[in-house]
Amino acid sequence: MVSPTRNTSAFSKSLGESSDFLRSHHGTFRLPVFTLLSHPSLRMRVLQPSSRAHRLISTITRWAINSYRASARQSHHVTLPQHIAQRSRSLQIRPARAASTHAKQPLDSQVVGSTIFALSTAPGRAAIAVIRVSGPACIEIFKALCPSTKVPRPRYATVRSLYEPGKPPLLDTVLDSSALILYFPAPRTVTGEDVLELHVHGGSAIVKAVLAAIPKCVPRVGAIRYAEAGEFTRRAFMNDRLDLTQVEALGDTLAATTEQQRRLSVRRTTDRLSRQYETWRSQLLYARGELEALIDFSEDQHFDESPLELMSNVAKQVQALKYTLDAHRQNAVRGELLRNGISISLLGAPNAGKSSLLNQIVGREAAIVSQEAGTTRDVVEVGIDLGGYLCRLGDTAGLRKAQEISGSEATKVLEDAISKIEHEGMRRAKQRAAESDVVVVVLSFEPTGDGAHSLNFDPEVLSTAKALAVEKSNVVVVINKVDQKSAELTDPEMIDSVCSAMPGVNRNMIHAVSCRAAEQSSASVPDAGGIQSLMTGMISKFEEMTKALTQGEDDSSVWQESLGATERHRLLLDECVVHLDLFLREASGGSAEDALADSESEVDIVLAAEFLRSAADCLGRITGRGEAGDVEEVLGVVFEKFCVGK
Repeated sequence: MVSPTRNTSAFSKSLGESSDFLRSHHGTFRLPVFTLLSHPSLRMRVLQPSSRAHRLISTITRWAINSYRASARQSHHVTLPQHIAQRSRSLQIRPARAASTHAKQPLDSQVVGSTIFALSTAPGRAAIAVIRVSGPACIEIFKALCPSTKVPRPRYATVRSLYEPGKPPLLDTVLDSSALILYFPAPRTVTGEDVLELHVHGGSAIVKAVLAAIPKCVPRVGAIRYAEAGEFTRRAFMNDRLDLTQVEALGDTLAATTEQQRRLSVRRTTDRLSRQYETWRSQLLYARGELEALIDFSEDQHFDESPLELMSNVAKQVQALKYTLDAHRQNAVRGELLRNGISISLLGAPNAGKSSLLNQIVGREAAIVSQEAGTTRDVVEVGIDLGGYLCRLGDTAGLRKAQEISGSEATKVLEDAISKIEHEGMRRAKQRAAESDVVVVVLSFEPTGDGAHSLNFDPEVLSTAKALAVEKSNVVVVINKVDQKSAELTDPEMIDSVCSAMPGVNRNMIHAVSCRAAEQSSASVPDAGGIQSLMTGMISKFEEMTKALTQGEDDSSVWQESLGATERHRLLLDECVVHLDLFLREASGGSAEDALADSESEVDIVLAAEFLRSAADCLGRITGRGEAGDVEEVLGVVFEKFCVGK
């Protein structure tokens, strides 16, 4: 019997854990859980090994009976088992799938008992090729390839000659005369199984011969097979050597092409992010346990807090956690910029120098440069590593609007001058700018009628740039052809004119360049044309966009880890926040004291606890500790990105 003065926090946490146990184990009894509720003697016999589950199911029975008595006053035609079934459907209680918290079940029959092998290095001619073997037959494979030799000392490199299996070790049967052998016994290996690595000479003929010989080492059918893509990492996950977030980080490490991607992926290979998710999940478990204790034991137990205070405190904890998750989700979006690349659009009038600027940034002629207006009709996209950031630059069609001249015929001629193809190019340019992370608006000095040059502000360019500056604050202005401006016009005056024409643009994001000066300059000029200054300013913009958001005075390194959250993490966090919002709405719907006094209000508290369970399950699915069916759905997506041999 629980003591009346039992500590609330420890008691509520135990109750939450018991609820998890019941949810994950009642399916193994071959009977629905509510059948056990309606048969006390059967319930006592089946659940006797777990006293916590027994106590929990007893309290649920008492809750169902009390609810049945309350509803019986309204309807005399519903039996107790029928009422229990109705209440279970109203709470959307589902039969639990196989538990997958720590003891994960194999996802397919091939994982159990089979030994896999694959070439772990890139195919083709090389100095060394590494063939990895994982599974229980590693020793048999070694003895077949290296007959009459001792098994190598674990984790020590040994040089051996490899022979064709089943044949005497003669000169004619040698596969590789000097291969480096490494043996790693389970469980402290990369996959959690026995691992054998064969470092052979990298000639394609030797690699083919060794790969063909490995399946012949064990005569049993199905004992050895070639690994599927990502299967070594899958086994590491199934044997608790890696969690799901570390698996995703490993995939990003293999795919990293820039310095920022490398830093992001290496930071994620630790378990710090996983431990953060697990901490939040434990907080929700604790909060749910307090609610379930409030529901089931408020009548016969004494708590340090009143039901109203307890409900209010739980809501405050959930609200604080929700704020933290919101910041984490925003950082996840910023991390995606590092992982997938920053999309940049060049926007401007025809002949403003967009294509020339693109060529100067990428260092080659990626776009056609011509004095003829409308040369670029479609989006020309180029990928580049800019200061360690993966960028996708898009050169777009020039934006312009027909100018009216006196007389209807003249207006018609100018409108027809913009063809349907150019109209489509302008539409695509605006669409690409709206979808981009950074928009570079290119202005230029153009000749006037009196032989001078002035800064050209095309109405179509200005209207598009103004809207983007207000909506997304992602506009960078580049003033091209500054070598054509008059000497009387100073740089501050030039920048002031841009700020007046495009309010909302940061002065620090306005750069003056000359693509012609950059093309004609020699290598001895450090920053001819201002291109390097522009790229430095762009890199500072990227740093601002990808900097981790923090809350309060918390350790910034903790929030830096949240940049590693993937799109899958963010979607599950979004779902988690939805459940937390539903809980907060239920918690604010009425007082907890009224909820306990009224059976209909009590359902609201039960639903509130169910919302917390759903939110905690979302966090569990991020690390692979959610329900087994949900984990199976994401594992295929995660592992299919790996190459064979990893």
